[in-house]
Amino acid sequence: MSTPRPFRIGQIVPSSNTTMETEIPAILRAREALHPERFTFHASRMRMKHVTKEELAAMDSDSDRCALELSDARVDVLGYACLVAIMSMGLGYHRVSEARLHQRTVDNGGAAPVVTSAGALVDGLKALGARKVSILTPYMKPLTRLVVDYIENEGIEVVDSLSLEISDNLEVGRQDPRAPIEITRKLNTRGVDAVVASACVQMPSLASIQPIEDRLGVPVLSSSVATTYLMLKRLGLSTDVPGHGSLLSGRY
Repeated sequence: MSTPRPFRIGQIVPSSNTTMETEIPAILRAREALHPERFTFHASRMRMKHVTKEELAAMDSDSDRCALELSDARVDVLGYACLVAIMSMGLGYHRVSEARLHQRTVDNGGAAPVVTSAGALVDGLKALGARKVSILTPYMKPLTRLVVDYIENEGIEVVDSLSLEISDNLEVGRQDPRAPIEITRKLNTRGVDAVVASACVQMPSLASIQPIEDRLGVPVLSSSVATTYLMLKRLGLSTDVPGHGSLLSGRY
């Protein structure tokens, strides 16, 4: 009997990103211990070194090329792995981006669903039924304000936000993945329905998700967790990956 081919996971990532190509595979490798499906990982890069509105806008214009490259590889799902790039382009822009990039894959004969980390975070919060949240970001405060406004435009109140104010994207990726365990203690989480431990695809946080959730007793997620969740949904696969927070419990 032949072995079914693995699902091909495509990611469009900023050129300086070092996190999404480690955290999403880590989650899906953990899933492989429980389920028969297997995955391979493929990426295309957009130039970006500093997380500024100007560089983000220039980078986003390069996403079409990346979608074409990944559809050449006939990936099964395509993830746009830069949350703030999407959010800085205007309220609700994830829907525009997802539709446009999907059409690029269709036109190239390799149709694949497209997930943006911005849309995935919004959809993940809605799947959890979260109406009030608190968020942690590495961004400068003006960019964090964009993220807050974007989330609130989707009908979710941001009770509190904390900005680490790191503009160098490589430095963001060097942060300790367990640092959010302590940093989130500074957030006001009273009355929230969920906490976003990293509203950024580059700030490592995977090792912090379950410990923070265990402490607070409310769902905790990150950009990478939400993106993986929505990729699995688009692939029609179960979303239970224990130890990575409620969103990946299989209940949603």
